[in-house]
Amino acid sequence: MKNLRKIIHNFKKANILVVGDLILDEYIWGNVERISPEAPVPVVWANKRTFTPGGAANVANNIRALDGHVSLVGVIGKDKNTDILLSELKKKKIATEGICIDPKRHTTVKTRIIAGHQQVVRVDWEHTDALSRELNQKIFKFIKANISDFDAVIIEDYGKGVINMHLVQEFIALARLQKKIITVDPKEEHFRYYQGVTSITPNRRELENAIRNLRIKDTTNRFKFNTDKLFTDKDIDSAADEILKYLGLQSLLVTLGECGMRLFERNGHRTHIPTVAQEVFDVSGAGDTVIAAFSLALSCAATQLEAAHIANFAAGIVVGKLGTAVTSRQELLERIK
Repeated sequence: MKNLRKIIHNFKKANILVVGDLILDEYIWGNVERISPEAPVPVVWANKRTFTPGGAANVANNIRALDGHVSLVGVIGKDKNTDILLSELKKKKIATEGICIDPKRHTTVKTRIIAGHQQVVRVDWEHTDALSRELNQKIFKFIKANISDFDAVIIEDYGKGVINMHLVQEFIALARLQKKIITVDPKEEHFRYYQGVTSITPNRRELENAIRNLRIKDTTNRFKFNTDKLFTDKDIDSAADEILKYLGLQSLLVTLGECGMRLFERNGHRTHIPTVAQEVFDVSGAGDTVIAAFSLALSCAATQLEAAHIANFAAGIVVGKLGTAVTSRQELLERIK
């Protein structure tokens, strides 16, 4: 524990580049007192609206809350939500020079309506088309010019178009050449993109779906076990081992909800890390917290296992908060203490 605290104290020295899909999370807060006469749905009396960075922007927000330095790379539209998102990022002292504006897209927005402490419905506005060649080149040009300033690169893949094969292959090769840590919060359809990164942090469902997708497309019979049935814990272990080898990772950290996490390392070690969550209000954004804390720790010379423990503590804090939340470095130190 003493070593974990030392690593966390060094977060302020880390500088992280986050590349991925930028989202604006909107929350409409209110109360329910009756059912609508028009349909069997609750009527929410709204009394407050708040905004917070989401997606890759929430990863950056988590890094800043933990006192790390961070720059964002992604694409937003040219609309009123763009101004709101950029304003929120500016408040949190997140560098935005790598963000590109595409007038043909609108900024991705997820609107959640909360009644009391319960989410009633979520509405998503988004584009999921791949980026144009010109946008890819503009993003890569920024990364190439600035990669030497960063200790690590986080790829935050929400499947909205920024993380595409052409861009990812180029900047993974560049980051590896510069000997940078590369971590990925993956999208299950895109596991093939992540060859040669340092680590990925899927949840159990993402890992299951990824191994099914890879087995269907595989012509070499690399993936041996039957993926038509429900996955057992033993299957999860086998799937993680195969993905680890297939992608050439140093580690793979699987998040298991109330069951904690499981770390798989290249040296063959497997470690189950029980959850430290004391209460669970909202799991939205918990994966963002995991990869932020995990990557920060690796950037501060933590071992894969030390970084996983720190990420587990951080996730245990944010799931006890309502909405897309973050934890501070002080909160994290107190929880570990």
